[in-house]
Amino acid sequence: MRILLAGASGVFGRVLTPALLAAGHEVVGVTRSPEGVRAIEGMGAEAVVADVMNRDRLLAAVAGQHFDAVISQLTALKKPPMRNKDMDVTNALRTTGNENLMAAAKATGATRFLTQSMIFGYGYGDLGPGPITEDAFFGPSPRRAFARHGEAMLRNEQIAFSEPGIDGIALRYGLFYGAEATYAYVDFLQAGKLPIVKAGTNSFVHLADAADATVAALERGKGGEAYNIVDDTPTAFANVALEVAKEFQTKTPRTVPAWMTKPMPYLHCFITGRWVISNAKAKGQLGWQPRFPSFREGVKADAEASSRH
Repeated sequence: MRILLAGASGVFGRVLTPALLAAGHEVVGVTRSPEGVRAIEGMGAEAVVADVMNRDRLLAAVAGQHFDAVISQLTALKKPPMRNKDMDVTNALRTTGNENLMAAAKATGATRFLTQSMIFGYGYGDLGPGPITEDAFFGPSPRRAFARHGEAMLRNEQIAFSEPGIDGIALRYGLFYGAEATYAYVDFLQAGKLPIVKAGTNSFVHLADAADATVAALERGKGGEAYNIVDDTPTAFANVALEVAKEFQTKTPRTVPAWMTKPMPYLHCFITGRWVISNAKAKGQLGWQPRFPSFREGVKADAEASSRH
């Protein structure tokens, strides 16, 4: 397939683009910058320069081209979000940006549209023992401070499912680690800027596994469906940070009481909440299996890869 990929030069895009190419697909990445063009072309893909927030310029950039599928991996998260306002730009990308990408999909004849969603659409806080399946409530959280994030994630998926003749698929990823995402943890740990709270449970996914699942969804996913993309081992954020510190031999993060993170409400929520998410549907319908069933295998693989460079 010929694919228009928004976010191709981002942290996940730099893993997903090679995976798509290795599967035999042709990738055209959307970027706003010369640095993005170089990154995309360096991976063996093509690049178009456009801002997805500007519909007219995006449509002009892809005019006359044909794509079989459009994939949105749009975020604006250079570092982990700490406060609710840190999500505002990403929320705009998930709504206005995705509306513009859907317009590009229609204009270029695409018949598939995949979008990056997140498990946090199920809510913020303690969601119970789970496992949470794709049939659970997904949308605005009853917690007012977090409601706009759920609204944006719901709208993101509604856009994907909205167009007759275009099979829309939503990929509800867990918390990312792996490759550059793991190296970001390393940098924070080494700088002593990643204190941990021994609380909460979350569902993670290595970027390589997320990329494999995205390729599987592109090729075998059913239109109108959402898929949870998480590993087999929900765990506390603290356990992942400690494993990274051990494998990469960084400074050991200091443990702090949960109340100390309350001035950073978004961070506080996702390190103290509970998201136990099921990946059974993705395994069954997409034929996908995570190569790293838990963070331990994934972080170890990252450390071994880092030592070879």
